[in-house]
Amino acid sequence: MTKSFVFLVLEEHPYGREMLMQLLEAGHVPSAVIEETGPVADEEREKFLTRIKGHRVAPTFTQLLENRDVPRHKVTHHNKSECREILEGLGPDLGVLGGTRIISKRVLQIPPDGMLNSHPGLLPEVRGSASVAWSVYYDIPIGCTCHFIDPNIDTGDIVLKRIIPVHRGDTYELLCWKTLVTAGTLMAEAVGLWKKGNLHRSPQGESQLPTFRVPPTEVMMVVAKKLAEGTYLHYADRE
Repeated sequence: MTKSFVFLVLEEHPYGREMLMQLLEAGHVPSAVIEETGPVADEEREKFLTRIKGHRVAPTFTQLLENRDVPRHKVTHHNKSECREILEGLGPDLGVLGGTRIISKRVLQIPPDGMLNSHPGLLPEVRGSASVAWSVYYDIPIGCTCHFIDPNIDTGDIVLKRIIPVHRGDTYELLCWKTLVTAGTLMAEAVGLWKKGNLHRSPQGESQLPTFRVPPTEVMMVVAKKLAEGTYLHYADRE
């Protein structure tokens, strides 16, 4: 019997659009898409569009799903009873997150194979928000991690992890876009492995750093200065 997965995402999130595009290109079609609408979706969408300003944005969900028999469900909150009832009715084996709020334990437990997320930072080193900014600030390599979700923030078992080469002259917006694209690539690879029964889980270690929040202006000023002056420590072409 073929296994199925459901795609959860904030409405028209650029992160999710890229991920769904790559999933479809790899032949991985979700059994349904559940989009959260409302202020959180609007805020997160604009935040990510600002971070990748000047770089390609994947087609909309409507464009990506045109002529595909994929039901789309709109909910006001992924953790409310409406979404839980939809998920239980669909009965997917796996949940795939394409940019969402923090998902509650009650929702996480519905798909028997769990829920996968693709984090735009290396774990366990860089948990939380704005991974590229904090990676530059703390001189941590930039990359992405595909992992299972648990009730905490970015602490679930890792399935795939990849460092992104950073070159002199790369802007913050370009690096954010590179992580967005790589996150989609890792998810497509992970779903392919899951379908074949070859997805292996590795528990995370501990991090000496906190779970990060959106950085204040003074942190972003340091990030911009380090990239402009080439003082970030992990350039692929470092002299």
